[in-house]
Amino acid sequence: MKVSPSLLSADFGHMARDIEMVNNSDAALLHIDVMDGVFVPNISFGFPVMKYVKQHSTKPLDVHLMIVEPQKFVNEVRDCGGEIMTVHYEACTHLNRVVQQIHAAGMKAGVALNPHTPVCLLRDIVADVELVLLMSVNPGFGGQKFIEGTLRKVKELRALIAETGSKAEIEIDGGVNEVTGKQLAEAGADIVVAGNYVFKAPQPTDAIALLHRL
Repeated sequence: MKVSPSLLSADFGHMARDIEMVNNSDAALLHIDVMDGVFVPNISFGFPVMKYVKQHSTKPLDVHLMIVEPQKFVNEVRDCGGEIMTVHYEACTHLNRVVQQIHAAGMKAGVALNPHTPVCLLRDIVADVELVLLMSVNPGFGGQKFIEGTLRKVKELRALIAETGSKAEIEIDGGVNEVTGKQLAEAGADIVVAGNYVFKAPQPTDAIALLHRL
């Protein structure tokens, strides 16, 4: 299992230290949650912080935009070092166009679904993206309980990917720990985003290694 630790759960007073921990771990990616207080009821990182993170991180930046009108910021994400840019299905009126913009900027494109959004709505776009992110909590806050219905959605998405010939990886964000991580691996997920489980652990690198072995 690939692991993408969520920097939203890091100690902001010691961010360089926590980024270095991720650098020295089994993590495949570093997850950056960008929130605007409009699409979700919280505000997080801006582009100056992302640029700082890129200067210190040796892991690819997995940028998840939980914002309205994400198409306005494609070039900013690229210029701040984003390698994967994920936008929400619910935030994009013209999703295909946004995916094309992300690819034109030289990044991999991902599309995210909120817990209430059915997987079937991705049928006409899943073959065009490199990543599908399923929210397993309601977006906006860390530390929420895993929504069990996500396991069914992972299986549905795995079937849709096979049916359409898509190469997209399946990423899960929210409530990930050693128990839910194992369930997600068995259901067919490729990547897990882990925040509190990693950064609040006594030994964060051990927590990452455990998820990586699933």
